[in-house]
Amino acid sequence: MRNRLVPEELIEHKIFMIRRQKVMLDEHLAKLYKVPTKRLNEQVKRNIRRFPKDFMFQLNRQEIESLRSQFATLKNAASGRGKHAKYLPYAFTEQGVAMLSGILNSNRAIDVNVAIVRAFVKLRQILYMNKELAYKLAELERNIEKHDAKIQAIFEAIRQLTSLPKPRPKPQIGFKPDPAWNKP
Repeated sequence: MRNRLVPEELIEHKIFMIRRQKVMLDEHLAKLYKVPTKRLNEQVKRNIRRFPKDFMFQLNRQEIESLRSQFATLKNAASGRGKHAKYLPYAFTEQGVAMLSGILNSNRAIDVNVAIVRAFVKLRQILYMNKELAYKLAELERNIEKHDAKIQAIFEAIRQLTSLPKPRPKPQIGFKPDPAWNKP
């Protein structure tokens, strides 16, 4: 039961792409850890040296609006904070989430972190497979374009072979009397 503490699908739906990074919001992480968001952020601030800018950053209003417009579940800023929240939410990258396990010292925090890291890894694998698939599709399209040109050439040759030549006037065979002979 320990590895199904948090359903993987739930975690995957809480991973967002912000500033070209896959991140999770502090509020969602707090719910997974079953701690208040305020307490999670207090622990982070007490251990701020563990969270450089590539591990954690604070969202701006524009990013919150963008998230809200993309996802109906984020109706009020980062969910329950309200449209004009006093504090902007924090976003944690995969490394930031891993660092959280060091400051939230509980069995649940460790188990949740393991599940989250697995979800990040799974997403990375899916993205890699999609890139590989996109490359193969592009290669296939290039081959089809080459084949299309060759097929067009074959059809043109067939058209030339099957088209009937324009009929040439047939020369008259036989005796042609000279019109001058018919004069009396």
